[in-house]
Order: sequence, then C-alpha cells, then structure tokens
Amino acid sequence: MEIEGLEVSNYLRELEYLVNIDSVSSDAAGTAKIAEFMTAKYRSLGWQVKEHNFNDTIGPCLEITNKVAAQYDALILAHMDTVFPIGTAKERPFSIINGRAYGPGVIDCKAGLLSGYYALSSLEKIGKLTSKAICVFLNSDHEGISSKYSKYHSEKLAKRSKCTLVLEAARANGNLVHKRKGIGRYYIEVDGVAAHAGVDHQKGRNAIEEIAHWVLALQGRTDYAQETTLNIGKISGGTSISAVPDKAKAELDIRFYDKRAVVEIEEMMQGLAAQPHIVGTTANVAGGITRPSMLPNKKTEELIHVIDEIGKSLQMDFGWTASGGGSDGSFSAAAGTPTIDGLGPVGGGAHSSQEYLEIDTVVPRYKLLCKTIAYVVDWKM
Repeated sequence: MEIEGLEVSNYLRELEYLVNIDSVSSDAAGTAKIAEFMTAKYRSLGWQVKEHNFNDTIGPCLEITNKVAAQYDALILAHMDTVFPIGTAKERPFSIINGRAYGPGVIDCKAGLLSGYYALSSLEKIGKLTSKAICVFLNSDHEGISSKYSKYHSEKLAKRSKCTLVLEAARANGNLVHKRKGIGRYYIEVDGVAAHAGVDHQKGRNAIEEIAHWVLALQGRTDYAQETTLNIGKISGGTSISAVPDKAKAELDIRFYDKRAVVEIEEMMQGLAAQPHIVGTTANVAGGITRPSMLPNKKTEELIHVIDEIGKSLQMDFGWTASGGGSDGSFSAAAGTPTIDGLGPVGGGAHSSQEYLEIDTVVPRYKLLCKTIAYVVDWKM
C-alpha cells in the first residue's frame, strides 16, 4: 500500500490556526471554531458530519462518517478542547523553536485532530476505505469535566465498532498507550458549628479539624503496589482566624486500575461520615468514577503485536506505556472494544506552558496511523 505524502508546511500552517484559537472546555464559542474547521475538512472529502449539542455549557461534538452503517470497521476518537483559559493563545501563540512547535493544545490534542484527518484523507484517495465504514468522534468536553456529556455517545459508538484508535499524543519517549488508570473525583463537605474562638470556643464544632481527619485517612489509602493513588488536591474552610469554622471542603482525586479499590475507599468514606471524629459535625460526599480503567483485552494484545510489526516495517522504534492520565479510550475499552491510544505525533508537557510537538515525528506517526487504520478495517476478528 503506497501512502500519499504529507505536506508538513501546510500541516503546520493549519496547526498554527487551530492552536491560536482558545478552546477551553468551558468556552463553547472557542470549541465551536475548532469544530467548524474540522467539519469543513471532512466535508471536503464528501463525508457526513453530524453535530451533537449535548449541553449548552460546551461546544458541539462531531460524529463524522464516510457512509451510513450499523457497524463500523474503526472508530477514531479525539478531542477539540484544551485546559487553557481564554487569552492563553494571545499570551503565547503558536511558535516553532529548534524543531519543536509550541502553543496551548498543540499536542493535546490539536496535532492529533489534523493527523487523523490527513491519514483518512490519504486512505480515501487510494480507495482503501471504499467498502469500509469509518466513524470519527470529536468531543468538546474532554478536559476538566472528563467528557461528562459526550461519554455515553462514545460508549454507544464503541459498541458498534470493531476497534477504537485514539489520537492522543504519543508519549515524549515515543511510546504508544495500551493501558490507562481509571479516575474518580469526590467532593467532601463538612458542616460544623460556628463559635467565637476566644469567648465560646467550647461551643464550636470545628469543620476544618474534622476534614483534617478525612485528609489523613484518605491520603493514607494510597497503595503504590496496587497502583492506586489518592490525592486531596483542594481544601478550603473558615471565614476568620478568630472564629471556629462551621464549613470545610475538600476535593479528592483517585487513580486506579482495580475498581474494587474504589469500592473499598467509598465504603471507608461512608464510615468516616457515619462516625465523625469531631462530635457534632456532619459530612456529605458527592462524586464518583468519571473514567473507568482502560485495560487491554486479548484482541487489544493482538492489535498491539500487529502495530509493533507495522512499526518495524517503517523502521520506527517505540514501546508501550501504561498511563495515569485520562482518555476517552477508557469508555471504549470499558465497552469491550479493543482500544489503542497515543496514535498522534510525539510530544510532551501537556497542560503546561511548555507543551510541545516534535515536528519531525509528524510524518512517521502519520504513516504509522495510515497503516494501522488500513490493517484494522480489514481485521478479521
């Protein structure tokens, strides 16, 4: 199969356009501009684009297909939003320094958006997709709110697909991703009794003191051997140094492979709420699992071996990484669909001011993606 070349200069011009659009998840207008661009690109191929508006607080999500089908030979996932607030693109717009491209969202996941389009465009032009059914799903609520509104549609599409390929970036060392931790987010709120710290201290019930017991107990449940981590990332409470605080809040992040660990932690929190350390305080917990674990099944392992062989044929050297970060591939894998992640170009520094794309990986990773798609659409499962 002869793969059509990719014009890197044009790719970078389009990437510059995308990066210089603020598209934080909470800005529906910004992600709508990204969606408009991607809609035009796919419609230029004659593909159908269906816009989903799952919630007024986020931008549109795009379901893109080359034909109407009950089942798809491949589902391709990527996201159009970033974590960076409005104004970031103006403060540090797209730039190229020493072979790296920089800018908000350059590798997470705007380069992946473009690479996916160009790979499918190339395969379309050589007739590889003529009798195949492909679905591309691009969401706008990946960052910050863990695909809260779009995840059900991702799962639905995955159940109708032979396999899923995710266009998140390859790791900084070039590795692809075959496994990811699940994510849980919990919000703890403690109510106590306010009192003057000097006059009526004994009448108060210190909400901060109670939540401190929660913090120590939960942090202590981190188990590196089982790769389960708990992190209290935010805490607040009180109104004045001279008042016993009657309110305290904490936010908990859990990363896990084994869901049973989360069940145990939830039971622990129920116990803490039922028997407070500070009598007279009450606690409420909201939240739950936002992303399931992405665990490889036998078909995923088979596909990993195939991609290794494709890489060798392209003289590419890469391995496989298990990641603690979140991906929409988790929803696909939880639906039982073989899922491969990290098929975008190589880069690093995601979610930071140093986020970068290795420009010399754009073409090799585009070729790897082309050949991987070409394989899976003919894959006999």
